[in-house]
Formats: sequence, C-alpha cells, structure tokens
Amino acid sequence: MDRLLDYSSHHPWLAAFALVAGLAAVLYELRLRAQSAGALAPQEAIRLMNQGAAVLDLRAQAAFQAGHIGGARHFDAAQIPSALDSLKKYRERPVIVYCERGVSAAAAVRALTRQGFTKVFNLRGGIAAWRAENLPLARD
Repeated sequence: MDRLLDYSSHHPWLAAFALVAGLAAVLYELRLRAQSAGALAPQEAIRLMNQGAAVLDLRAQAAFQAGHIGGARHFDAAQIPSALDSLKKYRERPVIVYCERGVSAAAAVRALTRQGFTKVFNLRGGIAAWRAENLPLARD
C-alpha cells in the first residue's frame, strides 16, 4: 500500500487516469446490467407464456402479419406512454414486450414500469433471437 501511495505521489496524472478509467468501467457495467434487467431469453419467455403472460409485439403491422409469436397482440410502440387505459387489465400479470432486436422493447419496458406495471419483461434479442432458436411463428 505504501508503494502505491508513493507511486501516486510521483505520478499524479497516471494515478488519476487509472482511477477515472476504473470508474468508467464500473459505470459501464452498471449501465449494461440496468438495461438487461427485466430481459428474458426466449426459453424463459415461453415458460412465462405458459403461465399466462401477455405478449405485446411492438413492430410494424406488416412485420406482425408476416410472423409473430403465437398469442401476441400487436401494439404500436408510440402508444406505450399513453397506453394505461388499454393495458390496465395486464397490470398485475406478467407482460412480455418484444420488437425486432429488443431495443425499442427495452424503452417500452421502462415506460410501462413508470406507469405502475410490476411484471414487465423484454424479450432479449427480440424476434430475431426467437427466430435464431427456430421457435415457431404464427401468421394471422
């Protein structure tokens, strides 16, 4: 410990840089963990769906019609902030939200959580991850 203090006193700029780099790495990891909080792998999503979870597809209508997760309900991502009335019946049950890659669904999860939904999850990787695992898609 004495050598570290001695080094720091002789090289204050290097010590400060090392401290800032370490702090940046910790903050980056915390941000990644916060983004993936509430994210489910496709297999975990199936388990929740079997227990009665609601599934919301945030993609465009044409993409939804081309293929979606069975039982999913199409929902416009722009309506999420004002969707309290139409989604209030799902407030106490699990809700799985997905989009193409999972990015806009993560924002929707945050918006729904702010509206009081307690069991909202993002499908990690979106429908692309679902397809990658060769899971079935419904076409209506």
